[in-house]
Amino acid sequence: MSGMVFCRGCGKEIHSSAKACPHCGATQSTQTEGKKSRMAAVLFAFFLGGLGAHKFYLGKVGQGILYILFCWTFIPSIVAFIEFILYLCSSDEDFARKYG
Repeated sequence: MSGMVFCRGCGKEIHSSAKACPHCGATQSTQTEGKKSRMAAVLFAFFLGGLGAHKFYLGKVGQGILYILFCWTFIPSIVAFIEFILYLCSSDEDFARKYG
């Protein structure tokens, strides 16, 4: 049958537009266009974090401007390194829920 997929939780066949499985209740991931990549944010935070590149990438322009204004103090670099670790340790689902 067209438009059917398998549940991520129980493996039963469900409709592809279902947000949750009617059998087990497991939520189904929905891939959407324009989703922010966690690894891109990790790389931006590590290499250009002192200038706030990761904040601009995630759509937080105001925070990105603050990073640029105070980049000479190296405080944004320290904060960006901490954010790099947080982004690296978070799961894709948590990152997508918060930033995607």
